Amino acid sequence: MKLKLLTVTLILSLTVPAMAQVGSNPQIRSQADSLKNLYAHDGFQLLKETPLQMESEYEIPIVLPLTRGTFYQFVFIGEQTSRLYEVRMYDCQEKQVAFLQKRWGDVDGNVIAFSYIPKSSEYHLVRPVQVNKQQKRNLNGYVMLFKKSADVSASIRSK
Repeated sequence: MKLKLLTVTLILSLTVPAMAQVGSNPQIRSQADSLKNLYAHDGFQLLKETPLQMESEYEIPIVLPLTRGTFYQFVFIGEQTSRLYEVRMYDCQEKQVAFLQKRWGDVDGNVIAFSYIPKSSEYHLVRPVQVNKQQKRNLNGYVMLFKKSADVSASIRSK
């Protein structure tokens, strides 16, 4: 029941137009703002964003409606003190379509960003997780979903 309530809450928060929500961690807020500016400069439009309250080693399920053939960029930012960061994405048939992992020592280790072009219009499940040995509860996270503008997406698909 708790998982269903959490999933519904995240679905609702991610389907509302992007607002100036930010987590309580100033480093994550700064990274999110920098990435928003960077992606906007590259022709991306911010579709959805939300701060996350996370627990170490527990995935947060996020359901996203994605449109076939659209170029998306997904970004997850975790606490800088965490040792491990992972993001998995599944299509509606529960097939894993993306898996990325970073560790604390990696350059930009607390940020996972990847692009994805869905083959059909359907809901996708994204599951970010972070592992933190110092702090088990009340970890900050942040997710953003960007979409490439239509004219740029068409030129990318034609290449």
